[in-house]
Amino acid sequence: MTFSVASQQDPAFEPWLERQLSHSASAMLASISPVSLVKHRPGFGQTLRPLVGAVVASPVLGNYDPDPDYFFHWFRDSAVVIDALRLLYVERRIGDEALRHLRDFTRFSLALNGLDGRAVAAVQGRRARVAPELLQYLREDHDLARIHGDAVVAETRVNPDGTLDILRWARPQHDGPPLRALALLRWAAAGHLDAALLAEVTPLIRFDIDFTLRHWREPSYDIWEEELGHHYYTLRVAGAALAEGAAWLEGLGDTAQAQRCREASRAVLGLLDGYWVDEGVDDLDSTRGYYRSRVLADDRPSPKALDIAVILSAIHSLGTEAAHGPADPRMQATLARLDALFDAAYPINHGRAAGRGAAMGRYAGDVYCSGGAYYFSTLGAAEFCFRAAAMGDDARHWLERGDAYLATVRAYTPDSGDLSEQFDQRSGAQTSAKQLAWSHAAFISCASARRIAGAACQAPRGR
Repeated sequence: MTFSVASQQDPAFEPWLERQLSHSASAMLASISPVSLVKHRPGFGQTLRPLVGAVVASPVLGNYDPDPDYFFHWFRDSAVVIDALRLLYVERRIGDEALRHLRDFTRFSLALNGLDGRAVAAVQGRRARVAPELLQYLREDHDLARIHGDAVVAETRVNPDGTLDILRWARPQHDGPPLRALALLRWAAAGHLDAALLAEVTPLIRFDIDFTLRHWREPSYDIWEEELGHHYYTLRVAGAALAEGAAWLEGLGDTAQAQRCREASRAVLGLLDGYWVDEGVDDLDSTRGYYRSRVLADDRPSPKALDIAVILSAIHSLGTEAAHGPADPRMQATLARLDALFDAAYPINHGRAAGRGAAMGRYAGDVYCSGGAYYFSTLGAAEFCFRAAAMGDDARHWLERGDAYLATVRAYTPDSGDLSEQFDQRSGAQTSAKQLAWSHAAFISCASARRIAGAACQAPRGR
């Protein structure tokens, strides 16, 4: 890209960006089909050998020592990774290996639909193999027994060997299927799939669209797996998957299901309009407020109402509509509120160097691990800005803001290029899961959005 805001101030910025992109590509690929790894959970009597097609959230084996155990195939995280894999392929940073990964991922995902928790619950002596001090983390038989059919893909995560997770966790979670549908629809739309691979991908797309159509109205746990309710992020990606799915189904000749998806998508967007918190201004077009992230099942107010998940929804569900996307002034106002929140809350943001944006976290009062800044949050804010630059009028402003967030990521990324989940809000040291696949995928998609924004800004604009 010849247009660059950051490189005008620091000529080392563009070379760093290229090096980091190369490292993030390699690091993310290490999480796809990590069949050489073996994970032991001796306290639970488990030895896990990943199957081809599984995507682990982190290939670095942790056991809450202090790094958390992220050796699971999360439905959400894996969809984000597979979408970033597409970008690497389209931009020719990876060859036909990407298509092989896509085929393996598709087959692994379809096989998961046949899991049945009733068989797991019926195993004699299941609890006897678990260390007594760990029984408190083991799922009850009745909880496992309800996991079959649609409930499997609402499980949040499974083991990478294709078995059900036997640990207590926040379930159900409904963002995985629409995210996976969006990722696969983008692969299909790119025109890079031959007839055989497209035939394999199609049933999985249809399953995810159908699941989303059946369940989008139901409460589920949020993106952070903490609160049960109705969530902006989950609804937004569901609405996008239904809209994109409607166009895809129309192309297949399934006009009746396409119409049902189209109507549901419109209903979702209408519902999301009600998530706007207008702070004392009567004008319906006011930007003095923010989109709240959730409505809890019992209607309790949540201190997590202002949440980076809203911004992530705008980039994960990016489509042609302007509402609830990076060009939406209300979404931009939400980012401004989040920026102010973390700018004030995190010591590493105080007195930061010129040209750096705020390190971004999840929500106010976060206490998970260091409760600090997240790479994918800060990269998500940067990508949002680049998407806004490509779609709006004030391109230079948004490019500068995006580069400022990227400069902060650069400041807290070691020379190795490794990216964990968090970096501490006081010291900036990396914390939580090491080599998080989502962090690297976020860097890949952010860099891609930056190139698109640069090209759009250089292109002549009509009146």
